[in-house]
Amino acid sequence: MLSFSELRLRFDRSAEVPADTVCNSHSRVVPKGYQHIVALEFAVKEVNEDPHILPNITLGFHLYDSYNNARSTYLATLLLLSMVKKFVPNYICDVENNLSGVIGGLDSEISFYVATVLDLFKIPQVSPGLPFYQMAASEALQYEGILSLLLHFRWTWIGVIAMDNDNGERFVQTIFPMFTKSGVCFAFLERIPDFSFISEINGMLQQGAIINHKIVSSKANVMVANGESYSMATFRWLPYLSEQDDMINNIKSKVWITTAQIEFASFVFQRSWDSRVFNGAIAFEIHFRNPPGFYQYVAHRNPSSTDGDGFMRDFWQQAFGCIFPDMTSDKVEGNICTGEEKLESLPGSFFEMSMTGHSYSIHSAVYAMAHALHAIFTSRLRHRGMAYRGRGKNQNQQFWQVIEHEDFQTHCSLTRPLSVCTERCLPGSSKKVKEGQPPCCYDCIPCPEGKIAIQEDYPSRNHDACLPKDISFLSYEEPLGISLASFSLSLSSITALVLCIFVKHRDTPIVIANNRNLTYTLLISLLLCFLCALLFIGQPEKVTCLLRQPAFGIIFSTAVSCVLAKTFMVVLAFMATKPESRMRKWVGKELGHSILLSCSIVQVGICTVWLATSPPYPYVDMHSVMEEIILECNEGSVTMFYCVLIYMSCLATVSFAVAFLARKLPDSFNEAKFITFSMLVFCSVWLSFIPSYLSTKGKYIVAVEIFSILASGGGLLGCIFFPKCYIIILRPECMWETYKQYPRANVLSQPLFPVAVSSIVNQCTVS
Repeated sequence: MLSFSELRLRFDRSAEVPADTVCNSHSRVVPKGYQHIVALEFAVKEVNEDPHILPNITLGFHLYDSYNNARSTYLATLLLLSMVKKFVPNYICDVENNLSGVIGGLDSEISFYVATVLDLFKIPQVSPGLPFYQMAASEALQYEGILSLLLHFRWTWIGVIAMDNDNGERFVQTIFPMFTKSGVCFAFLERIPDFSFISEINGMLQQGAIINHKIVSSKANVMVANGESYSMATFRWLPYLSEQDDMINNIKSKVWITTAQIEFASFVFQRSWDSRVFNGAIAFEIHFRNPPGFYQYVAHRNPSSTDGDGFMRDFWQQAFGCIFPDMTSDKVEGNICTGEEKLESLPGSFFEMSMTGHSYSIHSAVYAMAHALHAIFTSRLRHRGMAYRGRGKNQNQQFWQVIEHEDFQTHCSLTRPLSVCTERCLPGSSKKVKEGQPPCCYDCIPCPEGKIAIQEDYPSRNHDACLPKDISFLSYEEPLGISLASFSLSLSSITALVLCIFVKHRDTPIVIANNRNLTYTLLISLLLCFLCALLFIGQPEKVTCLLRQPAFGIIFSTAVSCVLAKTFMVVLAFMATKPESRMRKWVGKELGHSILLSCSIVQVGICTVWLATSPPYPYVDMHSVMEEIILECNEGSVTMFYCVLIYMSCLATVSFAVAFLARKLPDSFNEAKFITFSMLVFCSVWLSFIPSYLSTKGKYIVAVEIFSILASGGGLLGCIFFPKCYIIILRPECMWETYKQYPRANVLSQPLFPVAVSSIVNQCTVS
């Protein structure tokens, strides 16, 4: 806990500790924690020797032991604030410089106790264990890393152990939904109780025996453990709570995964305990480096060379199992401490010469504190009247710049044990979840006909193997797809050729009399119809699924609307030829354009509503055909799809009915006959489409729709335009001679063009 002063390395054991706490005995001493003290002292020494950080200012610190106990922690924090042995709340009675910041303990729960008091005085705390001003690794990243590790090795049946405190509860509440969502199940979830008084140890051992029994008897071979820095020393009790040797051997076969908060440390009395149970454990480690000079700094430490270190002698006695002669008044029992013992000889669970991740977090916390204080004083010197005057009021410091170390290293064992509740079902069988059990626990039962455990496969005849399913869609690489694509391109080319013929001969009587605008619109619509069939071929994608049905519906409706406009124009033109007919005023280009626009815009509205409410999308069908996985476009709303078809059918039916009613017109008036026959072909194709569409599956549904598009469009193209193309190309002289015979139908001056068209076509095709 840092404060401004002359250099004072004073380590004070907190006074007035309750007499019945376990902390007064040596049973819970963790010698490895002494390295954290050395790391803090080393960091303060480096800062004080660095001329670039806090020049002319010397950092000092007081160090208090929390004894891992809430009451002792609160007492130590208040003593720190008062700077005297007997504290007076809300008064500063010391003449020393004021407290500027606190570095909390490694245990997050203890740091929260400290924060409760410090918050009242607006004093910042940097802690390796706290989620604010945190120096250690982010807990969320650790949990994601543990989950990735479990999924990588397919460890889906695990045991979870956490300390019975607030930190352990947060751990459980965080990982439970995260792991369950990813398919990892908990065989058991146990909380190891902590104890602060001797009277509680029996209850803790009994609870530990129950937990140990669950570990050794469970089929889960992976244990995920979360705790505080000292928790590993508590976990080491578990194997010794078993009375049977076979249970001890069973617990040794488990794989332990520990979070970064846990250090591999031991209590003093565990010096000779077997630790092979944790061999092969996977530990998430805090990112750290070994500062230059730290090893030498540690190696030269001994009880005689360290002044003001109140923890050194206790650590030395506990770590080496000896006693200093001047510590007792009677004769000394046991080994005598010479002070010349070597720290290098201590086991890693007692002390390490190189800096550990936890110690490095404390080392970084000192530097964070120093840089923040440096920023404060640099800022103060820039403003008059803000120079440091010794006992200025503690400011609300906003200069903290703390870096979270998010790099983790994992040390994996060479073995890869199995940790599942139920092994995978063999091919030919499927899972059946056991009643009242997690989803990871199931029975394997033979698959019924058409079913299999692996969705992508299907069962063999004897249900003893899985046969791979083929992915099915209408592609350009198969004969059916190539054939349909070829027909589509051929009809598109023919339509484009017809359009070129009509454009080139646009001044001929048959083209002029056929209403050039409607003719061009119909030919362009048919061209797009043939091309839109290509959207149905190939692997379904989001764009093609979104476009193909609406494009087909709008384009075809436009084509049928053109035919309907032509049909009305034919009937009205014949009726207008009668003397004193009132229909003459209706015959003209405006009527045809109005019919085309009004009929097409309705279909555009239907498709717009379809795309806005429930648009088509790519879909994978695994169930319709047992041997195949069908890639197709789901229409989104089947109702809207049928609305498109029904509206188009209504237009075709009306056009067919009008043309059919005109069948009694004179023989020379055969334009209505061509339209009638074309619409008969169109309606026949689409009437047969519906039952074929409903009775087929997979790519053949797409093939049926493409065939219907090409057949109906080809019927319109052939019946309406081929006779006229024949006359324009092969019988042009007949066209002009016939036109001269019908002056009453002068298409250049009168709107009664269908009569002229019918007469020209009739005479030139018959002769």
